[in-house]
Amino acid sequence: MRITLAQVDSALGDIDANVEHAAKVIGQAVRDGSDLVVFPELHLSGYAIGEVESDLALRPDDERLEWLAAQAGSAGVVLAFPEAGPGGMHTYNSAAYYQAGRLVHVHRKLYLPNYLSFEERKHFTPGQSMRAFDTGHAGRMALLVCNDAWQPQLAFLATQDGAQILLMPVTSAQSGFPERYDSQGYWRGITRFYGRMCQLFVVFANRVGTEAGLRFWGGSHVIDPWGNVVSEAPEDEEHLLTVDINLTDVRRRRRDIPLVKEARLGLVHREVRRLLDDGGDL
Repeated sequence: MRITLAQVDSALGDIDANVEHAAKVIGQAVRDGSDLVVFPELHLSGYAIGEVESDLALRPDDERLEWLAAQAGSAGVVLAFPEAGPGGMHTYNSAAYYQAGRLVHVHRKLYLPNYLSFEERKHFTPGQSMRAFDTGHAGRMALLVCNDAWQPQLAFLATQDGAQILLMPVTSAQSGFPERYDSQGYWRGITRFYGRMCQLFVVFANRVGTEAGLRFWGGSHVIDPWGNVVSEAPEDEEHLLTVDINLTDVRRRRRDIPLVKEARLGLVHREVRRLLDDGGDL
């Protein structure tokens, strides 16, 4: 399977320009024989949507999204955008997977940061479900949008739901953080941990450029089921990283050392229920 990680910049608030840019990237990836193209978080709108007066929210069946999906031909594509919820009440930070021009799955970001320069909870409503999904020839996958990946229980749930690939569209920036925080180091530690402990492929697609005082550093990469870096894009520049993976490696790894087989879901359920009964977070 060949995957292209589209490490791109975005024009804040200019959806048409970002759609045009994405179409060129998809065209190049398809010409290179890619089976899947993965874009970063909110690449179709830009990240700081609170600085834009117009409503940038799109429905997953928006004609521009469907047109982009069609440009991929039979390949899959992950597009990320502010999603317009029903009734006009809610907007979600969403990533959608399209295969052969057809919508397969939408993931609404579950954990919205609301600290320092990040105000996502002000503009978005958190999603309410975590599901893996089938893609046919490309296996079973799950989406974690940026800060979702900082919650290990989500990767656990995705793995137990059969995911062979974790797709991570992100907008990770170094600017504006406390001292002694290394964004690149944190992310590489997270993705390698999930690859090794969940025994699957991790596809980390980060954006580049500057926006609202944030510098997005790129460094998109793919991790294999042993926790090794398969390939990595350079930092601070647009780049299309194309990587070939073999999904049989996931099954081989999980058979050789069955870390994810013994999940004890009944045990987990009982202990989570106990914590909820004790007044834990709902």
